[in-house]
Amino acid sequence: MNLWTTIAVPLGLGLLGFVEPCTVGSSLLFVKYLEGRDATAKLVDTAAFALTRALLIGALGAVAALVGEEFLHIQRWFWVLLGALYMMLGLLYLAKQQWRLMRAFGPGLRRGRGARGSATLGVLFGLNIPACALPILGALMAASVGAASIARGFVAMAVFGLGLSLPLLVVVFWAPARRQLDRVAAMSEHLPLWTGIVLIALGAWSVYFGLEP
Repeated sequence: MNLWTTIAVPLGLGLLGFVEPCTVGSSLLFVKYLEGRDATAKLVDTAAFALTRALLIGALGAVAALVGEEFLHIQRWFWVLLGALYMMLGLLYLAKQQWRLMRAFGPGLRRGRGARGSATLGVLFGLNIPACALPILGALMAASVGAASIARGFVAMAVFGLGLSLPLLVVVFWAPARRQLDRVAAMSEHLPLWTGIVLIALGAWSVYFGLEP
């Protein structure tokens, strides 16, 4: 296995993907999920989220190496669905009706908090592979199908998925950054207009990218 193309490049692209529009929304939602948790819980939750997300994206990389271009057609629909979710949340914030969502799902979220809940979010957001992964996926789909290609697809995309969550891990392990994380999470309640606008913009971009010919 070439360490440059299998480890270094996917990790770098994963870090770049952290600030892509189609993944910023998922990071914001996860930050909101961590709001009010103590330091230890944040560490456990973020580690569970990052590990689950990396393993799922790795599995998707193995599938991409196996099925080829069909994988991209399926992935586009995940961009559309997650974008629609962002837009729906954004509209709720604009209408100052986000409390309705919390009333509907709040009890379930509270019960699901912890490593299991974070792992569930890791699965949900792991299905949304950002556009910066396309060079990796293209290389995987161009390779001849075989056990080696499938294994390389898993490792490369798992490293990429880890890179997507690595900034979150750094934040929760660093106490000053954790305090800023709490401020960012709480800000959404005090600035519902801008929170709504940001979520709608991110969602529209994700939908557009998914539907783009």
